[in-house]
Amino acid sequence: MGTLSAPVVRLSDLFDDAGDNAARVLGPGPAPGGRIVVEAAQLAAIARQFGVAWRPASAADRAVLERPGKPLPREPVLEAVRAALFSAGVPAESDIEIAALSLPLVPFESQPHPAVVQLDHDPVTGNFSAILTVGGADMAPIHLRVGGRVHETVLAVVPIRRIVAGDVLRAEDLRPQRVRVAHLQTEVARTMEDAVGMTPRASLGTGQPMRLADLMRPPAVRKGTRVQMLLSGGGLSLAGQALALESGAAGERVRVQNTVSRAVLEATVIGPDRVRISPDSLPVQPPTGALLGQVVLR
Repeated sequence: MGTLSAPVVRLSDLFDDAGDNAARVLGPGPAPGGRIVVEAAQLAAIARQFGVAWRPASAADRAVLERPGKPLPREPVLEAVRAALFSAGVPAESDIEIAALSLPLVPFESQPHPAVVQLDHDPVTGNFSAILTVGGADMAPIHLRVGGRVHETVLAVVPIRRIVAGDVLRAEDLRPQRVRVAHLQTEVARTMEDAVGMTPRASLGTGQPMRLADLMRPPAVRKGTRVQMLLSGGGLSLAGQALALESGAAGERVRVQNTVSRAVLEATVIGPDRVRISPDSLPVQPPTGALLGQVVLR
């Protein structure tokens, strides 16, 4: 059994001592990964034609010639397709999806160079097809058809680790990543400013876009905790203790219950465990005693 290193069969591939005609080309060789078999009768005829001192020992004598092959590398094919699409006006930040690709074998020793010779792209659906010619030293050109789809993308920020509900997002928890527009059903966090300092309503997976509707400011007041409530007006500042009946972030309105009068009031969160009562605020639930517990002069 012999090994071919060229796309043709030479006399020296069949006979060890081929004489002066050793380099004579007898015909094309097999495709990479293939083989040819030369039977005894044909070998004898070739030997006579070119003056090679060889005779078959039996009718079973034969020569088997194999040509090694390797799969055409996938990445150069994809790069050629991407380059052709970008040259045709497809935005460079697009995500190029290639359909199932059956790659042919190329000569083991070759350095193939794919090039797109025809490209069809539908900008509405994103579908495309391309015909490539793959060439290189010691190999016949190969024609290859590739199809796929172009996906529009946008830049978003995504977690680099699992984030559980209640965690406050930090810059080091996030990284920018392009995501397919088709995968987005609503607005997502696009910048660090959209997410840093926010907390998710539910757990977030690594690398997953974050919907703005699923992010909220961390509560400065938590339901069931005691808060200080303030009321200013008429030259006086009144302060008292209340029980938060709802959680809320700074600037949000929550219901609180005066711990002395038991009145339920609407208040605005002004800081950690602090709320402000409007002077004209009416109780949601009537008080049973004094409205506020302590009077503080300015």
